[in-house]
Amino acid sequence: NNDTEDEERLWRDLIMERVTKSADACLTAINIMTSPNMPKAVYIEDVIERVIQYTKFHLQNTLYPQYDPVYRVDPHGGGVLSSKAKRAKCSTHKQRVIVMLYNKVCDIVSSLSELLEIQLLTDTTILQVSSMGITPFFVENVSELQLCAIKLVTAVSYF
Repeated sequence: NNDTEDEERLWRDLIMERVTKSADACLTAINIMTSPNMPKAVYIEDVIERVIQYTKFHLQNTLYPQYDPVYRVDPHGGGVLSSKAKRAKCSTHKQRVIVMLYNKVCDIVSSLSELLEIQLLTDTTILQVSSMGITPFFVENVSELQLCAIKLVTAVSYF
């Protein structure tokens, strides 16, 4: 039983290391694109879409469930609890790697708003970005992300 717990912890650490490296790669790509005087060849639509997909996925599947218990799925399939009951049972302790991912995602969202001011994006991409910018306002305990989302929604509204 102890070996399985150790193995599970190692597996979780490996996954979170990959997630963190992917967040770093997204941040690097966005930082390059938002640097001053970049040539048009740098703004690769596929890279921008992948960054948006990565960010949306981890917001919905990793960060929102960690910060707002209403977004958690009960692994045991227990009874349906109200949102107030879920929040009352919630622990406020976050793993260090989750906090690091949260900060990186906030940076990505903020940088995407800067990118919108620089580069014109397709309608499909704008729809993805706008849904990503609006969703944090329905999640509790993500105030920094909400501030970044305000900046993102404002940049989207200019188009």
